[in-house]
Amino acid sequence: MAPRTVTHSRPVSVPASDGRRTWLITAMIVAFMVINFADKSVLGLAAVPIMAELGLSNSTYGLISSSFSFLFSVSGLLVGFLSTRISSRVLLFVMTVAWAVAQLPVLVVASVPTLMAGRILLGAAEGPAASMSMHALYKWFPPERRALPSALQIGGAALGTLIAAPLVTWLIDGFGWRSAYAVLAVVSACWALLWWRVGHDGPYDEKHTANGSNALRLPYRRILLTGTVLGSIASAFGAAWALSLSHAWLPAYLRTQLDMSAAASATAISVISGLGLVLLLAVSPFVDALKSRGVSSRWSSGAAQSTAVCVAGCAMAAFPFVDAPGPRLALIALAFGGTAIAVPLHYMTTAEVVPPAQRGAVFGVVAGIGTLPGLVAPFLTGHLIDTAATPSAGYTTAFLVAGGVMLMAGTAALTAIRPERDRRHLGLDTGPHS
Repeated sequence: MAPRTVTHSRPVSVPASDGRRTWLITAMIVAFMVINFADKSVLGLAAVPIMAELGLSNSTYGLISSSFSFLFSVSGLLVGFLSTRISSRVLLFVMTVAWAVAQLPVLVVASVPTLMAGRILLGAAEGPAASMSMHALYKWFPPERRALPSALQIGGAALGTLIAAPLVTWLIDGFGWRSAYAVLAVVSACWALLWWRVGHDGPYDEKHTANGSNALRLPYRRILLTGTVLGSIASAFGAAWALSLSHAWLPAYLRTQLDMSAAASATAISVISGLGLVLLLAVSPFVDALKSRGVSSRWSSGAAQSTAVCVAGCAMAAFPFVDAPGPRLALIALAFGGTAIAVPLHYMTTAEVVPPAQRGAVFGVVAGIGTLPGLVAPFLTGHLIDTAATPSAGYTTAFLVAGGVMLMAGTAALTAIRPERDRRHLGLDTGPHS
């Protein structure tokens, strides 16, 4: 068997990006993430009227919610590898067109099969969304300037829920839950048309930073088995467990267990998303400040994401046992909003140990495995609620399980993420990395 080799390309000049176009693309990608998370949130926000109209059990609703993830991880993996051959412009356009189409089945016939069909298609189209939009964004910024745009990109996710909660709830209350699906279909289609006109790959694309087949490449197995990539996947896994519960069950929990009105529930969800957005905007200067003082990536971006997942896990396990409304809501906000900073940081730590030409594929793998909780957590929660002595006891068990998973994931990430060590082991250069 021929030995594996790493071929280093000669340095090439990277064309300077146009500032206006760079920030236009950034704004488009933030909007992309806003729509992405609005689409994800609509089923959870409409859970109570949908369950009432169709007579669904908690387990059936949980299965419908989990169906979103049936193809989510697989499509994330496949599209990640396709990104080495297909432009980000085409990939993001096709995704958003599919988002629009996925909202249509329930407008024709509202039933369990059409709800599941729409969620499966939406999940397949959104599986690569976060990783591929981050990959597209990185093509417009050099490595030393990626912290802020990374935070803004993921900030779009928090902003999507923050905006979607009141607006979608208003649509549902005023015009019926189907109206929310129709509006989101139109918004997705409009973004796709605008992106086709203005979206282009940037000057820091791998074709500019390396010479085609001579690009620096490593065996994928070596990259994926580094502690940094495995730790980043663990961080993503813990954050995704909380995120999947937030989309699927948090609105129903607030309304049925805490006796909140639809408007009050939407406000609470917006506040939680606002906390996530604040944390995301704060993490960029925080990480940059630590690195400017010589703090390693292990302790700046690595420890920050790991600690966030652990702290949120503790809050998740604690809030069901707190009766005082104020402290309980604060813990709920921390449990579901505190993991927000883990998302951009696990991409940043992964990128530090991946050659640019392979970044999209590895991002796809990290996202595909890291988001697997979406396949398990919603259905498991519904099953626990249906089989417990009371719905309240079922929710408590589900949140304890979630807290335990998040604590284990955060601890694993803290132990494993060591970008500087792994770059040396992989034989990557010691200068600024992509």
